[in-house]
Amino acid sequence: MTAIRVLIAALVFTGALAAPASAQSFPDRPIKIIAPFTAGSPNDVVARLIAAPMAAQLGQSVVVDNRPGGGTTIGVKAVMSAEPDGYTLLISNSPTHFISPLVNKSLTYDPLKDFVPIATIASGGLMLVIAPDVPAKTLKEFIAYAKAHPGKLNFGFGQGTLPQLVGEMFKRATGTDIANIPYKGGAQAVTDMLGGRVQMNIGTISTLAPLVREGKLRALAMTSAQRNHELPDVPTMTESGLPEVASVTYYGLLAPHGVPADAVRRINAAVNDSLKSPEVIAALRRIGFDPHGGTSEDFTKLLASEMKIWIPVVQATGFQMN
Repeated sequence: MTAIRVLIAALVFTGALAAPASAQSFPDRPIKIIAPFTAGSPNDVVARLIAAPMAAQLGQSVVVDNRPGGGTTIGVKAVMSAEPDGYTLLISNSPTHFISPLVNKSLTYDPLKDFVPIATIASGGLMLVIAPDVPAKTLKEFIAYAKAHPGKLNFGFGQGTLPQLVGEMFKRATGTDIANIPYKGGAQAVTDMLGGRVQMNIGTISTLAPLVREGKLRALAMTSAQRNHELPDVPTMTESGLPEVASVTYYGLLAPHGVPADAVRRINAAVNDSLKSPEVIAALRRIGFDPHGGTSEDFTKLLASEMKIWIPVVQATGFQMN
């Protein structure tokens, strides 16, 4: 018995020594960021901007895997079912991350208990644009035109996304009857807008600003608190008399519940170190985002605070993903 006890003690001691060594080795293989959105969407753009500098910080490749569809449920399910080892991450944003389980009957989860918020990457507002053939130069004129032609205008959006919710807020605040045209992703809505099927869209500056500059779309208002330096002539929703439609989106990385603390620490440090790079900062700002950063706890508190703001809006608007 004594020999057995000595052997067990030796194994326990060896395991105790091996655990820290294993933890210190993270990451020892590529990391995957699953984006439950289409390529070219805001979340996808943010994920790809941060992936390369993260890879340099971590010494392993970081790849972005797009899994759109189902109001984000396909991608979210893939992350939830993955091993919680830090090698499969989720890129999401407020409020999509906590609205999805609230309104999507096919997938329910606790946004803060079933996931570990790792780091906030960036924040940014949205922009409302219309097709150039709509006879309106300002937001006030567009609202008047929509009221004079109820049900005749179409609003295109990626299903289950923040633009959809902001659009519902806009219609509710203005009392306009604009038909919803849901798409698998926001990029498809923009394509149909250029083709004449959609007259209104809400999206990020990164997606829409080039089309506005080319005269293919007309920008009417920003949801951010301040005007964007890329399009300084476009007023904010608040300046246009709609403060209730003002909003900012926060983008960040999350992992499945149970992820090791060391993995969270390493990934968080990689994100924060990446956001110190002048090149990364400039790249984010060129597409209308501001770098954010902070601790895992900061991101958790931010999501909890955002939930208090957005969930009542979802309930008031009757927002649905399916």
